[in-house]
Amino acid sequence: MTVRDQGSRPYRQIDPHALDGFTKESFEHLGRRHDVFRTGSGPAVIVIHEVPGITPLVAAFARKVAERGLTAVMPSLFGTPGAVASTRYEVSEVLKACVNTEFTKLALNKTSPITTYLRALAAHELERCGGPGVGAVGMCLTGGFALAMSVDPIMVAPVLSQPSLPLPLRDAQRRALGISDDDLSIVKTRVAKGLCVMGLRFTLDKTSPPERFARLRKELGDNFIGVEIDSSPSNPWGYPQGAHSVLTTHYSNEQNSPTRRALDDVLTFLAQRLGVDEAK
Repeated sequence: MTVRDQGSRPYRQIDPHALDGFTKESFEHLGRRHDVFRTGSGPAVIVIHEVPGITPLVAAFARKVAERGLTAVMPSLFGTPGAVASTRYEVSEVLKACVNTEFTKLALNKTSPITTYLRALAAHELERCGGPGVGAVGMCLTGGFALAMSVDPIMVAPVLSQPSLPLPLRDAQRRALGISDDDLSIVKTRVAKGLCVMGLRFTLDKTSPPERFARLRKELGDNFIGVEIDSSPSNPWGYPQGAHSVLTTHYSNEQNSPTRRALDDVLTFLAQRLGVDEAK
């Protein structure tokens, strides 16, 4: 199905089966309301989609989370759920995100306001699903949100996939983590007590620069599990130099590929931290 937004916004191709098996609800907190798509059972993992929205590839990742005995919970923060990613669609949503005050695009040492909503959603899902806590996987513009959500003790399995905010336009922004100094201090205290944080990126990804992972290693020490996948011109798996989305667009399911190993590591990290593997 093809739809056209109001005014001059571009066409979007909807995959009618993208969200098969998901239930649709809504969640509101402090006046913010978003649709939420859920599948699976067991402890909750908040899957925070990338630009341009909940694409079929993001939904496919959420299904893999559910297959590990977890509940995948996807809030729709922007875009059209089920729409297939395209250049025009992505550009449209990036431009809207740039004027959305919920997202901190350029400021240093500042936490995006939308994380307040995501933390409330996580608390709601913990009460609903049970378990030792919740997990979260952020991607691209939302990649760092899982770190900001870790100020709450209920967040036990944060994953940052190609975290891209603040936009790395200057040297200071390339090192910035998209979190306030006070929030980072809380997270570091939790890390000192055993919290682990996982991060993923391609080596030549300029949107999620290497300085950001170096800063995460400096701040979080050995409890930061950084996975950096070779995307140099000579890489044996043929990842393009512009590769960005580790778990979706540039994911390769080929046996023993670095992205498949990264996916397996993410799912194992979530399952172990949320107590699913031990329950089997």
